[in-house]
Amino acid sequence: MSNKTKKPIAILQHGCAKNLVDTELMLGYLVKGGYTTTLNPEEADTVIVNTCSFIHDAERESVQSVLSMIHSGKRVIITGCLPQKHKEELKNAIPEACAFIGTCDFDKIVDAIESDEYYYVSDKPNYCFPENVERQHITVGSSAYLKISDGCNFSCGYCIIPKLRGKYNSRKIEDILNEAQKLADKGINEIILIAQDTTSYGLDIYKKPSLDKLLYELNKIENIDWIRVLYTYPTYFSDELISAFKTLDKVVKYIDIPLQHSDREILKLMNRPVLDYRELIEKLRKEIPDVCIRTTFIVGYPAEKDEHFENLYNFVEEMRFDRLGVFEFSREKETPAYSMKPQVSAKIKKERKKKLLELQNKISKEINESFVGKEVACIVEQINPDGSAVGRSYRDAPEVDGVVYIKTEKFLSPSDIKQVKIINYSDYDLFGIIS
Repeated sequence: MSNKTKKPIAILQHGCAKNLVDTELMLGYLVKGGYTTTLNPEEADTVIVNTCSFIHDAERESVQSVLSMIHSGKRVIITGCLPQKHKEELKNAIPEACAFIGTCDFDKIVDAIESDEYYYVSDKPNYCFPENVERQHITVGSSAYLKISDGCNFSCGYCIIPKLRGKYNSRKIEDILNEAQKLADKGINEIILIAQDTTSYGLDIYKKPSLDKLLYELNKIENIDWIRVLYTYPTYFSDELISAFKTLDKVVKYIDIPLQHSDREILKLMNRPVLDYRELIEKLRKEIPDVCIRTTFIVGYPAEKDEHFENLYNFVEEMRFDRLGVFEFSREKETPAYSMKPQVSAKIKKERKKKLLELQNKISKEINESFVGKEVACIVEQINPDGSAVGRSYRDAPEVDGVVYIKTEKFLSPSDIKQVKIINYSDYDLFGIIS
């Protein structure tokens, strides 16, 4: 197939922010190869579906997207997690697709476009960020994700990511700074650092965790106002890193630290760090004034009894996390948890999730109420026709947390960062004014 094709190549994105960056890199390869691209499949004959298969629901959504494109008569290329996870099995299951590319093989996307039939899925994925390709951003706004590494060296009992992404691979600090400067030059005001595990950054290439060093360097970039860090792993949350969060003016005081559980027995079964999380959370709050802490938990892990869940419930009630997500355990093949016994029933998992979210809803509402009358720094994301705006406080990451609805008679532009006086609240959002 020639790159002289009249119609653009469409791409559909599934999954997390890390997968989003891979989608944008594939678009970069296509543009470099002379193709035009679109996010609207109706404008294209060839559609790339970048898939996710982290849990069953994500996998089902990706498969439905693939089948929908095939039934629409599109020439479909399947990339990412689905081919990596299922390999030849997927090729046999969906023979109508013309190409399959694994999670770490997206540099082959032009070859796949130009071939009538193509299959390239590495047996042992090894993610290396392509520094010679210009990402083509498909998100619009004042913020952008910046991937600092990929892959994972941990072996959590429920997680298939190491099999999909391979070992941990950090980017060099100078390469990350170069991309961050390019984002700043494009008008991006907030960069959001992502990885499978950001606190392990640098361990492979600098022989020690170096996220703190990276933050100090990023903090020097003039046109960036906010630096947000997601997916921190508790093991490497060092005093040096805490100091960076505390002292660097551009690093927002927002810590995303997925703990997954609090009961020591369940943590051990999960092959997670068996640490005193109370001590860690209390230390973060003591050392970093006004810090916002987000975490996630898994309920219904194999062998989780009522007493284990009650320990988790009591922990959440005591710690009063600012932000909290809850996932039901998803049984994934090729993980240790898949064959563990006893498995927890779907009904119990749903009940436990509901109970924990009801508790967090109450906590969130009380925390939001406490902000009435206070001023909070917010980044403007959207301007409405009536002049009002929608923004996010420093306490809110895009897509997963709440928003701040802003009324003002002043002129605002997207990416502005303003002090907003909070006048009202709901369970998860705030309402404020700029006078």
